[in-house]
Formats: sequence, structure tokens, C-alpha cells
Amino acid sequence: MSSVDAATLNPSLAFKVWWQGVAVVGAWLAVALLICYWPNATRNWPMTQGLANLCVGIAALFTVLSLLGRKVAKLGQRLRNAGPWLIALPVLLGIWELLTAKLALLPVPFFAPPQALLAVYIEDYPRLADSLLHSALLLGSGVALGAITGFIAGVAIGWSTRIGYWLHPVLRILGPVPSTALLPLCFFLFPSSWSASVFLIALATWFPVTVLTWSGVASVDKAYYDVARTLGAKQGFLIFKVAIPAALPHVFVGLFMGLGASFSTLVVAEMMGVKSGIGWYLQWAQGWAAYANMYAALLIMALACSGLITGLFLVRDRLLAWQKGSMKW
Repeated sequence: MSSVDAATLNPSLAFKVWWQGVAVVGAWLAVALLICYWPNATRNWPMTQGLANLCVGIAALFTVLSLLGRKVAKLGQRLRNAGPWLIALPVLLGIWELLTAKLALLPVPFFAPPQALLAVYIEDYPRLADSLLHSALLLGSGVALGAITGFIAGVAIGWSTRIGYWLHPVLRILGPVPSTALLPLCFFLFPSSWSASVFLIALATWFPVTVLTWSGVASVDKAYYDVARTLGAKQGFLIFKVAIPAALPHVFVGLFMGLGASFSTLVVAEMMGVKSGIGWYLQWAQGWAAYANMYAALLIMALACSGLITGLFLVRDRLLAWQKGSMKW
């Protein structure tokens, strides 16, 4: 079915998209008016007018999207599903603005208004971009190393009882130890802070990936192996065509857990010895009491982590499309 008039296909969907679009646009315009015409309580914060203009631009964007959503069924369905959050975001922004800039109920400088964060993104974007790039390289190296080694170790433990005999005690000893607890030892053993940080991030990723991969391989139904052996399958086929595909849902759960653990390890590791990165930027901002910069960096880190998890979900959905009917998504 092509993208035809959604109102013809589903009039109730078109109506919901319309009224939710009106509510979203109205909420963003109301926040813009609040920011622009309600006087600031303590001082004239920079980028106040810029934040109001940004809210008006977002309202214009959602006006266009809501009009298109009435014509394009797929876009209309997505807007309808996201409608409550699209309304909640400007409401939360307005509350944030009221508590900080307009009423000063939250003390400065510990709580910064949203326009202060916008000023940081505009004025300090070179340092933020450089920190984000260094963190991305460090995180990517550590997560890739930890995921690959964890996947191999998990398959080996789950498949071979002999390998599991030797690796299982190591897993039980090293796994529960927080990676950040090994910071002093790693900075002494490794030649550079970069290599030590990569190892710590890899270790934080390695443990959940190993455990979940091992669990996935060990829980594969033995009947699958019996059927494959009956058809003449050898050991390599059993591992790569039966055990690993069946264990992939568990592997992705381990990757999700490892990615979350790696972000916390990344921040702590960058606070100790690197000269650029989100963790370094947070420490620098705290040292200068630049709390707006600190909140701006935290927001970037949260969005980056959310984006990576979303991308990982897309990869999982694509690789495991053949299991949609047999597993809960």
C-alpha cells in the first residue's frame, strides 16, 4: 500500500494527528512567549531571545510535520505515537525556565536556565566538539575490543566444557569487580592513559557480553544440534550456523548492558588522565564552577548514549528479523 491520504484510510488517525499537532505547536509557542516576555528574575541571561526564536522554529517545524502527517500515513502514525512526549517536552522546558531564569527558585550558579546551555553550545562548540570526538574514539575502541573478546569468550565457554573449566573462575573473579576500581593499577601497568582507558572500557563491556553470550549458547535447544548432525553437519556448522544465531538475542542484551557500563567507565577514566573528552570537560567545568557547561556536556552524553542504543536496536531488528515471530520484542 502506498503513502496515500491517511484521512481516507483512517479518519480517526488523521484527527488525532491534527489535534496533537495543534497541542504541540501551541505548547512550543506558549514557551516561546514565556521566555520572551516574562522578565528574568536575577539577570539578563544571554541567548534568551535566541531560545525563544528556537522554540518558534520548532513550532513551525511541527506545523509542517502535522500537516504532512495527515497525508502520509506512516508519518502520521509516528507523530501520533510520539504525541504525548512531544507535548511534555515544551511543558518541561517551561517549568525549567520558570524555576531558574524567571522565578529564581533554584539557586545560581548550581542550576542553569536552558538559555545558558544554548549559549554554551554556541560559544564553546569547538571544545565540546573536540571532546565529543575524543570520547567517541575512546569509547568505540574500548567497546569494540570488549564486545569482540566477550563474544569469543562467551561462545567458547558455552560450547566447550574444557574451556569453561578454565575461564569460568576468571569470569567469576574479574566480573563483579567494577572497572573503575582498577584505575590506579591500569595507569601503572599501561604505557599511556589512552591504552589504560581503552582497557577499562573494554573490561566493562566484556563481562556482560561474555555472560549473556555464554548463557545464550548454553541454552540452545539440543534438538537443533541433533537435527543438524542427522543432516551431516560438522562441528563448525553447529557453532556458526546453529549456536551463534540462536544465541544472538542474548548477545544483544549483553551489548546493551555493556554499552551502559562503558559510558560510566568512560567518564571516570577521562577524568583521570586524558587531555580531552566529555569526562575531562565535565571535570574542567566543575573546577571553574561553570555549571552550565557541565549540564551541556551531560546532555550531549545522554543524547549520544541514547542514539547509540537506538542504533543498536536498529541493527538488532535487522539481524534478528527472522526471529520476530518466535521471540518477544
